[in-house]
Amino acid sequence: MGRVAGRFVRVEPRRHARDLVRGLVSDLRIKNCWALAEHAGQASPDGMQHLLARAVWDHDGVRDDVRGYVVEYLGGRAGGGDAVLVVDETGDLKKGTHTVGVQRQYTGTAGRIENSQVAVYLTYAGGKGHALIDRALYLPKCWAEDAERRAAAGVPAEVRFATKPALAREMIVRALEGGAAAPWVAGDEVYGADPGLRAELESRRVGYVLAVACSHRVATAAGKRRADQIATGLPLHAWQRLSAGRGSKGPRLYDWAWITIDPDTGTDRPGQRWLLIRRNNTTGERAYFRCYAPRPVPLATLVRVAGRRWTVEESFQAGKGLCGLDQHQVRRWISWQRWTILAMLAHAFLAVLAATEHTDNPAPTGLIHLTSNEIHHLLNTLIAQPINDARHRLRWSHWRRRHQHRAKISHYQRRAATEP
Repeated sequence: MGRVAGRFVRVEPRRHARDLVRGLVSDLRIKNCWALAEHAGQASPDGMQHLLARAVWDHDGVRDDVRGYVVEYLGGRAGGGDAVLVVDETGDLKKGTHTVGVQRQYTGTAGRIENSQVAVYLTYAGGKGHALIDRALYLPKCWAEDAERRAAAGVPAEVRFATKPALAREMIVRALEGGAAAPWVAGDEVYGADPGLRAELESRRVGYVLAVACSHRVATAAGKRRADQIATGLPLHAWQRLSAGRGSKGPRLYDWAWITIDPDTGTDRPGQRWLLIRRNNTTGERAYFRCYAPRPVPLATLVRVAGRRWTVEESFQAGKGLCGLDQHQVRRWISWQRWTILAMLAHAFLAVLAATEHTDNPAPTGLIHLTSNEIHHLLNTLIAQPINDARHRLRWSHWRRRHQHRAKISHYQRRAATEP
């Protein structure tokens, strides 16, 4: 917390932030302001709720500090020469319609259309590990164009509707200009299909390996063709079996092929462009990637970058499973911004601890390296000691019941006032 201490004007919010982050790395089953305040020994959740909603502190500055912390400790080779910025979105299922950004929309979390809140995240995948470094809440058009809902949720006037690729472009540019040296960007089909994102990266001479749909059309010497049509016509010798990185069960081996493609119409930026095709050597299922590099690179380099795309999924699992990234119970814009960055700080702390342990203490024979999950478990078993004083627990039981009683009466009165 010392790294971000200067972002807080007063000592009280700084201490509340410290207690909140400690709670986020705890093994609490539910992580919200009520549970975190009780865990910290506070008399009520008022301090933590004030921290998220009204206290004066620079959460954008904390975001920049988290990025610097992650790049410094997880960057690997000097200058981040093997780093990849990975972008993806995730959704949190929500009830009601008042939480900022919530509407019925598709989310991969549920695999279907649900009432949810969707955000785009950026992961820095360096040579020593990976962690989330930025996020942007997706504000649907129905929210962006509704002045009453915006005002109720505290959405700033300068925030306008932006597509997910546009949000990703903004975060990637911010990371690159903020010192996150990364020669590559990876993402799924939502981002690979966006010409604006591709043009931005090419103008900065940043390579990319972005997934595209099988129906995506690319320009070749034979004219524009669908990606799946190109793959079907490839000869047997065009395929090479390469590993996309090590998984939990060993090397992730696939068959790969690539062909050179032409730039988009009207583009005169220099560089090399390819269509990369991945084939599952068991099922035959194929995936397609649009690739760019400012200079020639071997196929193995593109395969390596494609394989790093999955680090963002691992970041989501750790951020949500260990640090309560998705357990916020806040409705307003600024509260969401602050909760997510503090959860990302907690996740980065675990990721850096794991990376440092790998570097400084090689795993003994017969054991794997300490993982973030195992470090989380050890912290809570050996170090963290939540307050178990009976009077403290009873006071909190009384506080919860009183608060819930007031909420119940308020709901009944509101319903009675609307009934004919």
